[in-house]
Amino acid sequence: MAPPRIISMRSYRRRGKRPSLLTAGFLGGYCAGHLAAALRRARLSGRDMRKTVRDLDGRRIVHSASDAILSIDQHNLILMANPAAAAMFATSVAAMQGGPLARYIQAPHAAAHSPLDYFPAGSGRAGRRATDYAVTGIRANGHLFPIEGSISSVQHDGREIYTVILRDVSERHLVQQTLARSHDQLRQLSSALQTIREEERTHIARELHDDLGQLLASLRMDLTLLGRTASLPDTGVRLIQGMETNLLTAITSLRRIATNLRPRALDDGGLYFALQGLRDDFIERHGIACTLLADESELRLDDAASTAIFRIVQEALTNVARHAGAGSVLLKLFRTNHDLMVSIRDDGRGIRAEDMDKAQSLGLVGMRERVWNMGGEIAIGSDEPPGTRIDIVLPVAKHLV
Repeated sequence: MAPPRIISMRSYRRRGKRPSLLTAGFLGGYCAGHLAAALRRARLSGRDMRKTVRDLDGRRIVHSASDAILSIDQHNLILMANPAAAAMFATSVAAMQGGPLARYIQAPHAAAHSPLDYFPAGSGRAGRRATDYAVTGIRANGHLFPIEGSISSVQHDGREIYTVILRDVSERHLVQQTLARSHDQLRQLSSALQTIREEERTHIARELHDDLGQLLASLRMDLTLLGRTASLPDTGVRLIQGMETNLLTAITSLRRIATNLRPRALDDGGLYFALQGLRDDFIERHGIACTLLADESELRLDDAASTAIFRIVQEALTNVARHAGAGSVLLKLFRTNHDLMVSIRDDGRGIRAEDMDKAQSLGLVGMRERVWNMGGEIAIGSDEPPGTRIDIVLPVAKHLV
């Protein structure tokens, strides 16, 4: 039997006829049957359709992501790679999919059997996020480059699937290396400037002490002899006495300036006697009690270490006099194995954390630089009860004499 012929309403109208009720009913039933079937299929496959849409959306997001994304199975085979990953490793998506993970990420050891072994917990972790790890990537041409990545896993059809998100941090590493080199150069420059400064101070101090000091002492002797002349009038005697007083003041000031530039005791007696002189001068000038606890035998160091430690203590006492408002200071220096421990405490108002980072705190910066140049460590903070405490550890094994 031939299939029924379906004639549209429009063809009826072109022929100048009106469709009969029988024809209209047939068409309506036909369309209604197809519509019902379509609705049944839609109800049966609605969940699958939604899942398909979600999968398509997820693939579209992964495909357009700027970060490299890999899906890896438990045997370290790459199941999926997005275009960003292919671009990162200078290859194609087709070349990556199905390939081993070790072809693109350097294995940390020979026994790396799962993707988690490439991102070991507790080692190589990068600093930006707790889930980021620093690994080494391998481009198609064999070039190694630094990568920062994170890894997660899900169960799919009874097997473990790992998702890895990677970021190329080559440029950041280059910037960090440049900054590190600049920092090292600044440290070297600072050390060189401090050395030059100490040499100039030593030279000026010796010139003041040897030349100008001797000249002033000679003038004082001449004035003393002149004052013993019996034929001088009273006005002459008073003038000579005034001149002698001024000379004594000048000699005292000269010694103080020369000592501040470079204490004579540092060259003649060593660090211990230089610190004793520093303590006595600090008490005399500022009226602040200062106790020095040290052993001369433990402070026999070479000139470089002795000068650095003296300047550190000198700067600390200067800060106490200027800012602390303290009534007493305690200085302790003692050796432990091959390290020299330096502790400076005062009972002043205490230093605030924000004060240590001020650009104007050049004294603290100088102290830190001297400590770091010796390979030591320094800790500065408020003490309990209120006050400031400075603890320094200096390796002095190669500075012993």
